[in-house]
Amino acid sequence: MELKLRNKLAFCFGAFGKDIVYMLVNSFILYYYNVVLGVSGTFVGAVLMGARVFDAINDPFMGIIVAKTKTRFGRFRPWILSGTVVNAFVLFALFAVPGGMADNPMRIWLAVFYILWGVSYTLMDIPFWSMIPAITKPGKEREQLSSLARSSSGIGDALPTVLTMVIVPVLSGTTAIAGYRLGFKYWALIIAVVFVISEIVFCLNVPEKKPEDMKTVGIGHMFKSLFKNDQAMTVIGAIILVYLALDIVGNLILYFFQYDVGNTNVYSIFTAVAFLAQVIFMLLIPALRRKIPKLRLFAVGILVQIIGFLILLGFSFTGLYQATSWAILCLPGMMVYAGYGVLNVMLTVFLSDSVDYGQLKNGTREEAVIFSMQTFTVKLASGIAVFFSGLVVDMLHLSSEASASDIAATSADTLSKLRLVMTVPPIIILIAAFIIFKRFYKLNDERMKEISEQIHGDAAEIADDTAEGGEDR
Repeated sequence: MELKLRNKLAFCFGAFGKDIVYMLVNSFILYYYNVVLGVSGTFVGAVLMGARVFDAINDPFMGIIVAKTKTRFGRFRPWILSGTVVNAFVLFALFAVPGGMADNPMRIWLAVFYILWGVSYTLMDIPFWSMIPAITKPGKEREQLSSLARSSSGIGDALPTVLTMVIVPVLSGTTAIAGYRLGFKYWALIIAVVFVISEIVFCLNVPEKKPEDMKTVGIGHMFKSLFKNDQAMTVIGAIILVYLALDIVGNLILYFFQYDVGNTNVYSIFTAVAFLAQVIFMLLIPALRRKIPKLRLFAVGILVQIIGFLILLGFSFTGLYQATSWAILCLPGMMVYAGYGVLNVMLTVFLSDSVDYGQLKNGTREEAVIFSMQTFTVKLASGIAVFFSGLVVDMLHLSSEASASDIAATSADTLSKLRLVMTVPPIIILIAAFIIFKRFYKLNDERMKEISEQIHGDAAEIADDTAEGGEDR
């Protein structure tokens, strides 16, 4: 099917809505429970990590359920809408811990509602991204939709990251961190409402193929086909590493601004500039593809991120931002997030292409099963990163509410360790991602033209769509 403009815009609005929810939880769950409520950072990290282990079982089976779903409303949209409504209620509860609750009940509240949040988010996230390979063919339309959708999700990422530490104090009516619990409660409610509206618009305006047009097979065959799809497994491995690298710095950067820079107010400006760079480069992907083969573009994204981390490390240790202005930190921030923007779009394209590859190799299409692994890996990376970050803030004694004198008294050794752990591990992880991808991923433009010809019989159309990108080397 050929998508119309309103279909693409609705898809983008849906991507925006789901990512404002994801980023609120991903970026601020540790800060909310650890700094605002006083729960141990190590415990918070352990809960989040444990929930990700549960998702190791939950996500693939959800993919199978979606793949075998047949309703008059389609295969994907019923799950997207129902999962959204449930997740919105759970999101509010997660950030609405009742006042006066003791430490142990708060820990139970976090564990219960975070697990429920992960399960309900899975209900809508897997079918959402599974629709890209289901409603597009390899080439220009798929890359354009992936670029637009990921750009919109990038804006969704930016909104809570940039505005949370500005709006929460306003909604709380105080600048005292202990009073932020009220602000987080109302901010979560606002985001939950926007989330529901966005997915309703999505479900009403994004078409999908009729269920009878797509063949389903048994559960055992689906799992067997997934693990036989070497290209899908390569992309999934790269997704874990790319997200892990960004999530580590994402969880620690607020502490960096609080203790090292000494000003959390500028954190919002820093993230706004960084996310703007991310969105711009996501939107530029179709234009970049006319000049750069897709595998080379992936390598460029990795390189730009690594350079950004190195510059951030250099600026922090030389104290250049202190001698000039904190604003100079925006340069490495822009590079890290611009590189991530490129990688985010390209990994979505690569995973969609692996669906076509799997169909040719195994005889069936497993959009939902393959994209369920993406959902799992993203949440797994988030869990590992927040557990690692929780350990770091506890070991460096950064997890309690800090006064101005506490921040000023932070030792040089503590600051040095914070700078190192938020930059060096991500660099190592990105290098590993590049090596793995370079070694094992084979679906370049030329190969995808051949696959599309055999599957769709549209060789001429696909050749026109991808020829401008050239052949990958």
